Amino acid sequence: MPKKTIRVETVAQAYLEILRERGIDCFFGNANTSLIDAFAKSVAEKKRTLRPIVVQHEYPAVAMAHGYYAVTGRPQVVMVHSTVGTANGVGAIINASRTQTPILFTAARSPISDDASAVGGRDVHVHWAQESYDQGGMLREYVKWDYELRNAAQLESAIDRALELALSEPRGPIYLSLPRDLMAQPLEKITITSPSRRQVGSRRFPDPARIEEAAQILAKARSPLIITAEVGRDPAAVAALVELADAGAIEVLEASPVYANFPAEHPSHAGYVFASQLHPGIARADAILVVDCDVPWFPARVRIRPNASIIHLAVDPFFSRYPMRNYPCDVPIAAEPAAALPMLAAALRRHARSKDIQERRKLLASRHGVMRAQWAKAAQAERGRVPIGFQWASKCIGDVLDTDTIVVNEYPLDLRHAPPRGPSTYFGAAHSGGLGWGFGAALGAKLGAPDRTVIATLGDGSYVFGVPTACHQAARMHGLPILTVVFNNGSWDEVRKSTANVHPDGWAVTTGNFPLSTLGPSPRFEEIVRAYDGYGERVEEPAELPGALARGLKAVRKENRQALINIVCRR
Repeated sequence: MPKKTIRVETVAQAYLEILRERGIDCFFGNANTSLIDAFAKSVAEKKRTLRPIVVQHEYPAVAMAHGYYAVTGRPQVVMVHSTVGTANGVGAIINASRTQTPILFTAARSPISDDASAVGGRDVHVHWAQESYDQGGMLREYVKWDYELRNAAQLESAIDRALELALSEPRGPIYLSLPRDLMAQPLEKITITSPSRRQVGSRRFPDPARIEEAAQILAKARSPLIITAEVGRDPAAVAALVELADAGAIEVLEASPVYANFPAEHPSHAGYVFASQLHPGIARADAILVVDCDVPWFPARVRIRPNASIIHLAVDPFFSRYPMRNYPCDVPIAAEPAAALPMLAAALRRHARSKDIQERRKLLASRHGVMRAQWAKAAQAERGRVPIGFQWASKCIGDVLDTDTIVVNEYPLDLRHAPPRGPSTYFGAAHSGGLGWGFGAALGAKLGAPDRTVIATLGDGSYVFGVPTACHQAARMHGLPILTVVFNNGSWDEVRKSTANVHPDGWAVTTGNFPLSTLGPSPRFEEIVRAYDGYGERVEEPAELPGALARGLKAVRKENRQALINIVCRR
């Protein structure tokens, strides 16, 4: 393979050069001294390098890399300060881990040497206090690999190892720590293989016998059901899922969807379930195909038919990184959905009876129409409600969406009234529940897709947890105009609902008092964005919401400014 020699002056410069050679676009977060100097050298020499994206808090920095990958499919680097910086980013790394999002999470490490002659040695108080016995230990459970760079000769191997593990299925973040004194060491040149010889393999295809077995089960079923949450991670898998649903006239249910998984207008679309909601299709199904879904139903709340056959299809159908998951599985299919679903559709067409398919197709179309009419009626019922209802607010947002708009949602948006407009148009919060992800992820999505409109729909708690001042500053600093819509109900609804589920006749429910779940008095969030030269508006009347959203989008699309709409609402 061809070799390439690059002239450098320090290990830090060599590090940036190899990252660039390996196709990394952006460098999020904050860097140590030698990396700052390396970036300055590239600018002075007008040399192409990674784009440095300063973010004033580690959590939104990781979330931005997450959002960038979601829309581009290309993993990026996040750099933070040693132990304290790592700690601030761990919550966002947990989100990346649970959504199988590859991120090269890197951190400084306190210098080893305190010798006066050592370049980059200990010379600041924190170099003693920030050192830990096992820096990677605080996040080892949530990364696929962690390592501390030992010497300059390892640079190429360490970066290639990081990329191959992050991108191998199931994908996920890695952690690499970089000692300050090592990064500062003088280095004259590096010779690397270009392109890398360590390429990640192609798609994972299924066992044909398992495909045949699953097809026979689905063909014999009277009430088959598909449940998914994350098949839309790969846009190609969405079309494949539609093909399978058409082949067997099978309804498709989205359980706490993280992506746009299935077209809402399709007759087979059975709707959405979130949190503790129930869906009658689960209880009546005699065959269930679970596609890329970690929690298809809650066993404590839903009783599936005892004789129902259960098929799980995913790269890791058992979600082996979860400590406990006890769903029955009669047929496991370990494969990428985009590869397995067309094969399953073809096999199903061979086995299915056309009469059964035609009858079920009519039933699904009728059920789909009735359900949509009920949803529309429910949203219209809130048209004059004050405080503004979540369903009406969601409908107003849905009315402004198109195929060029990306929605990044952290909990409040009701997809029944604002369905995604196609693959890669919707990204939801990770099921790990690391609150504060949405704002930063939306900025990363805008960075990765600068020509598209990005709307972040956030609860007031999600907005605050996302370090909004750091996000607003990043939006202004890097020219990332997005529309942020805050569902401001002054409450932690999920905490209140969980309390009511556990103690339905308890003191909190009977007295109507839920301590530690009220967020009022609520601040004027619209004033915060104005401090960053953005457009802000507070909306309290439902009739005013469509106009406010239009003004916010005008600021984003025409004036190239970020905007925030603060909706005073109640669920």
